[in-house]
Amino acid sequence: MKCKLLHTCIRVMDLEKSLKFYEEALGLKETRRKDFPEDEFTLVFLSDESGQYEIELTYNYNPEKPYEIGNGFSHIAVSVEDLEASRERHLEMGYEVTELMGLPGEKPRYYFVTDPDGYDIEVLRAK
Repeated sequence: MKCKLLHTCIRVMDLEKSLKFYEEALGLKETRRKDFPEDEFTLVFLSDESGQYEIELTYNYNPEKPYEIGNGFSHIAVSVEDLEASRERHLEMGYEVTELMGLPGEKPRYYFVTDPDGYDIEVLRAK
């Protein structure tokens, strides 16, 4: 059986704040949006230039409290050409950013930036 990855869904508290993060901090573009006012939710899909994979932001109208990020979920990963410049940009934007890191015995090649809902995004140096 052959499968193709399509999207990852994350639930967000503030749709506009989350859109700003994914568009400005990661350079993703909104590809489509589905509003369901009767059922009180909106789905927004974002992707990179390749369009091969999407992040789905699910916004339930008027959520009462922040969503709990399960202890089995770890992170979403993206790659960038200039890791140091990307990290500096995320710091300047005021996002929570870790130091540059590497796997044991390796040079630093990634860091994490946290989105407005607490989801970690691993930013890796492109190969």
